[in-house]
Amino acid sequence: MTENRNRFIAFSKMSGHGNDFVIIDNRSEDITTNWSERSSVWCRRRTSIGADGLLIIEAGEVGDFRLRIFQADGSEAEMCGNGARCVAAFAAREGIARPKMVMETMAGMVGASVEDEMVAIQLTNPSSLGDEDFLDIDGTRIPFYFINSGVPHTIIFRDGVAEMPADEVARVGRAVRIHPAFELAGTNVNFVEVIEPGRIRVRTYERGVEEETLACGTGAVASSIISSRFKGTGEPPIQVEMPGGTLTVDFKDRGNSFEDVWLKGKVEFVYEGRITI
Repeated sequence: MTENRNRFIAFSKMSGHGNDFVIIDNRSEDITTNWSERSSVWCRRRTSIGADGLLIIEAGEVGDFRLRIFQADGSEAEMCGNGARCVAAFAAREGIARPKMVMETMAGMVGASVEDEMVAIQLTNPSSLGDEDFLDIDGTRIPFYFINSGVPHTIIFRDGVAEMPADEVARVGRAVRIHPAFELAGTNVNFVEVIEPGRIRVRTYERGVEEETLACGTGAVASSIISSRFKGTGEPPIQVEMPGGTLTVDFKDRGNSFEDVWLKGKVEFVYEGRITI
């Protein structure tokens, strides 16, 4: 396939509680390019559009459309909670799908419901939930939990999450993210504090972005489920406070599994623009 050079590509910039994305509608497949390379360039802060990820809408085979997710480092991700919420709002506004829709992702089929600026998505059922385990990080034995909520997430509970220095989030987050325990795929890392029943506080070092993000949808889901199972946060829904805002996570605990998992929050249209290949 040849690349379309010297062409303008229309895009939208959207944000879900500070988790921001570049969105491109390529259902017609008119644009042929290496999206991985484009993502690593266009997502750069200060020297390009700047975003946590690039979201490409393609024609679907089963759902209303297919969503491809490219992170800031160019890697393609299985799922992104806030990205899927932003794409759902975009699809509803542009008439790509009705307010209740289903999208295809690498993690499976994801349902969505759009009501003005509030968008909820139904994620695939989490997997690989494990009991407490320990990692050796810089000579310190750190307790953690693991779950896959569409993408892998490691949960580390601690007090004073809001006061953690940014360099500590980055240092520990990076060390856990590349730890051999998680093999080549690596993991996202969530620092979680239980505030009260039904409310937690979370900061996330995000794989693929390779830094702390203001919000992480799959991280909010992973942290809520682990907190409910192991830390007594009570029955859902659970309010998840992140630096960019508060997300709501709902699910059904079936004992051996978690089902009917929903992530809800606001999204914002930031701006529209054009960029050349």
